[in-house]
Amino acid sequence: MGVNKEQKQLINTARTTGVWYLMMAISGILGFMVFHSQIFVSGNPEQTLTNLIELESTARIRLLLEFAIVISQALTAVWFFKLFKENYEWEAWTLGIWGMVNALVIMISAISIASAIGIANSDISGMKEKVVLIQVFQNIISNAWGIGGLFFGLWLFPMGYIVIKSKRMPIWLGRVIILGGIGYLINTVISYTEIDFSLNRFLIIPATIGEFWMIGYLLIFGIKPSNK
Repeated sequence: MGVNKEQKQLINTARTTGVWYLMMAISGILGFMVFHSQIFVSGNPEQTLTNLIELESTARIRLLLEFAIVISQALTAVWFFKLFKENYEWEAWTLGIWGMVNALVIMISAISIASAIGIANSDISGMKEKVVLIQVFQNIISNAWGIGGLFFGLWLFPMGYIVIKSKRMPIWLGRVIILGGIGYLINTVISYTEIDFSLNRFLIIPATIGEFWMIGYLLIFGIKPSNK
């Protein structure tokens, strides 16, 4: 009965982790892939400034979604630590810490979005000065997400390692997640060395597959009982 109760608690923890992870995925898709391009136009700070003024409510939705990403990423990291700390303490600490670094990186982006909205809708500067400041904040947002790819990839390594080592989730799930981590790191390095590699964007596909597989497994199955 004690083992069953412990396993039930672990499944509940796993499913809660899955909920936070799903929230992070949804807010990330909506914020970065849907709303972001409606406001922030790459290489065009003038149009971005216009969007921030004329579409201020949309810009604030984008900001709130960035808040949601930060919060859900932090909670996902904490719950992964809670899920794995009993048997894999060192790996769980690594997973939790690197996941929190992800949240901090995205928080830098959120601060920049908030600053850009504030500058755009203030009357403290002329339009030329505003354009320069918007360009600065736009670059910070872009580079926070771009360079953040290093830790977006790194936190997948302990996650995949625990899955493989524990055998409490599908082995191939762990392998795909680690492959995704490698893809993120290579993608980031290639992007910032300006190597002409047309297939670079496909390198993060394994991470996307692995993370959504992980979310689905956590929500549906939770975690298998220990074989020990």
